[in-house]
Amino acid sequence: MSQNYDNCERIVEAVLRREELRQVALYSSREPSFSSISSSFISEPATPIHDDQNIQLGSSSNTVNETDWDGLLPSDYEDIIARSVNPVAYATKKDLYLSLCDSPILLDRGNTSFQLDKTTGKKCYMIGARELKIFADGDPRGLEWTSHKDSRFSSMVELFLVPWVDIRGRIETRMLSPKTRYAAYLVFKLGNFRDFESAQGIIKYVKYDEDDEAEERAATLHLQPVKSKNGKIAVRRSDGWMEVQLGMFYNDLGEDGPVEARMLGMKTYITSGFIVEGIEFRPTTNAEIGRNRRKGIFSNLRIFG
Repeated sequence: MSQNYDNCERIVEAVLRREELRQVALYSSREPSFSSISSSFISEPATPIHDDQNIQLGSSSNTVNETDWDGLLPSDYEDIIARSVNPVAYATKKDLYLSLCDSPILLDRGNTSFQLDKTTGKKCYMIGARELKIFADGDPRGLEWTSHKDSRFSSMVELFLVPWVDIRGRIETRMLSPKTRYAAYLVFKLGNFRDFESAQGIIKYVKYDEDDEAEERAATLHLQPVKSKNGKIAVRRSDGWMEVQLGMFYNDLGEDGPVEARMLGMKTYITSGFIVEGIEFRPTTNAEIGRNRRKGIFSNLRIFG
């Protein structure tokens, strides 16, 4: 009897938490818009948050004191840079902040990267291919580890002769900035490639969602630039890679366990040259949310499709 009660209690708790996150996400989507798309890679104009901070302080970036720059850094920055593969040297907090905005650092055996988003000052992580779960159907030789001169990681995966692929990357919400909307992006390169007839981007909270629930919110993906009003279309980054958004979610207090971002592609063959660098989690803004809402690809849940 006690066990049944405990099970019911856990179910009720999960349902209540799900509704709470849904309401928070819906409320946050009505907040006033700030800035443009939050990416240090996409070639769109954006004002770095530290420039806004300097204006508020009535001073130039050269005269803002250490306390101000310290306030722009995440509270756990010392723990983060201690995990760096290479020592992170800096003379001032300003040097550290600007360095983390301009260049990612490699963490945890070099399979994850971290940096700060210039527009928001929030945390960005890319989960490298070595840390992803990749399931592929077809020729067993269709998945090969390789390197690329343009990549921040030492190795990535190349797929070819594959009619079906499922790529998943997870991150703990406690690692991300709280009270922040995030988007997840598949980062890749294309060679001799035909677009999947059915490619989908899926986001789920592992703690609350089953695969079939998350798949109901899946968004259509186009891994090559196309003129289409439906789905999410890949764009070229300034670092030479391509990216396509897999979906959005709201990170409340970082207490909701891991979030999983997933690309599911079916019904065609990758002949060669589909190289996956990783899945990036970075803050997004109301400007990007507005674009997705106009395209009709928003879910009314806490996870945005």
